[in-house]
Amino acid sequence: MSPDTGSQSAFSVSDVAAACRLLLVRHAKAVPKHQPIDDFDRPLSRRGRADAPQTGRWLADSGFEPDLVLCSAARRTRQTWQLAVPALKDSPPAVYDERLYNAAPSVLATVLAEKGRGLRSLVLVGHNPGIHQLAAGLCGSGPPELLERLKEGFPTSGVVVVDVIAGWQRLSPGIGTLAAFWSPAD
Repeated sequence: MSPDTGSQSAFSVSDVAAACRLLLVRHAKAVPKHQPIDDFDRPLSRRGRADAPQTGRWLADSGFEPDLVLCSAARRTRQTWQLAVPALKDSPPAVYDERLYNAAPSVLATVLAEKGRGLRSLVLVGHNPGIHQLAAGLCGSGPPELLERLKEGFPTSGVVVVDVIAGWQRLSPGIGTLAAFWSPAD
């Protein structure tokens, strides 16, 4: 699904200048938690290793060109991004941040505001439930069918694209527009 760009004409010039695009990526499927491995170190499963490159292809085919990637330092999120990035024409720099590991939405928003200053487009690779809660909380508008689908969940390897007119410093509930929602099962 491509993002809706027609709605930007309703915004003022100053709003468009401050507009930011957030691409939220949930890590690909990992091995089960009951394995004798610390949760932080759980690797991707076979399915996860197959799905993560599809996420990269979708990002590339959709024309998204992020300025920066913020990625949890957990093994499964790092592996997800490392398998997705080869599909992109230009590989954006990536920051692996331990604060993003199983973080609450408020922590995710703090890191976005801190690292996103001056940037137009960010990818955040993270974990449920925090990344789903952030996506659902930010999206105050968008196509009703996508908003309903987002309420139902955020699948592994999925991507939620949120347009935020107010910029990274003013992230708050309902401020974003859900522009696209994709997962490998689509």
